[in-house]
Amino acid sequence: MLDKAIKFAVEAHHDTERRGKGFPYIVHPLEAVSIVATMTTDQELLAAAALHDTVEDTDVTVDQLEKEFGRHIAELVEAETDKFLDTGDESATWRERKAAGIKHIAAAPLEVKIVAMGDKLSNMRAIARDYDEIGDSLWNRFHAPGGKADHEWRYRSLVESFSELAGTAAYAEFAALVDKVFS
Repeated sequence: MLDKAIKFAVEAHHDTERRGKGFPYIVHPLEAVSIVATMTTDQELLAAAALHDTVEDTDVTVDQLEKEFGRHIAELVEAETDKFLDTGDESATWRERKAAGIKHIAAAPLEVKIVAMGDKLSNMRAIARDYDEIGDSLWNRFHAPGGKADHEWRYRSLVESFSELAGTAAYAEFAALVDKVFS
């Protein structure tokens, strides 16, 4: 299952690069798989980690994932995908959309939190590396109108939302990186 998901993700993300990085996008989903593997050996959760950005960032649909990988994996990917969060307002601000995502993660089942932790810790590792290298100019890469302050609010809120994962190495690393970058 995991091999099939990785191959599918590689094809879906073909010819795309990680924003501001210059390397193939697939590196991020593969890092997410590696992180999830520190918390579980469940092949469906590992596959969902590999596929987590296919619906959000490519032309792949949830229906395609269900056909290829089954309903459970499709539901895990859908639950971790920001584009399906309903804020109740199509003109919602960045902060309102992120608040909906934070609330969604806080209420999500443990398996969704595990997949989401793979994604968010991978993102936080990249942010921490880049912040060490270029400092506050890093925040110019993102769309948050409040820059670093908005990101600090978001990531500190995510630490709270992931508290069910306290006791895992991934959670400890995530919380430590958030403190390091935003201290």
